Amino acid sequence: MNRKSRGFTLIELVVVVAIIAILAAIAYPSYRNYVLRAHRADAKELAMRIASAEERYFTNLNRYTSDITGATGLNMSSTSEKSYYTAAVQTGNGNQTFVLTLTPQGMQAPDKCGKLTINNTGFKDKTGNETNGKCW
Repeated sequence: MNRKSRGFTLIELVVVVAIIAILAAIAYPSYRNYVLRAHRADAKELAMRIASAEERYFTNLNRYTSDITGATGLNMSSTSEKSYYTAAVQTGNGNQTFVLTLTPQGMQAPDKCGKLTINNTGFKDKTGNETNGKCW
């Protein structure tokens, strides 16, 4: 009675688990970078909404405002739609210029771009060590 046994040996199982672990170690960082890059769209959308509101405010009152949320300011949210970024505006030169800063929050905080900024002339910058073209 010579029966063939079916199934996996322990060594085969260990090899498969090792292969899966290696693939996961390679794939997860790439996936994480992709997710962070995709979430930057949330910041870009918020930046464009606030910058447009600032320009409308300037058209009406001939000055910019640093008040995003107040009724006498822009009267809008300073948090992005999906809460990955918060916004702050600094005005300068007698309220004739502004710099909008978008700060990553929560799971977006480790993003290599860091804080994103845009000013009243449309100049875009960042504080992180990623190249600016990839951030904006």
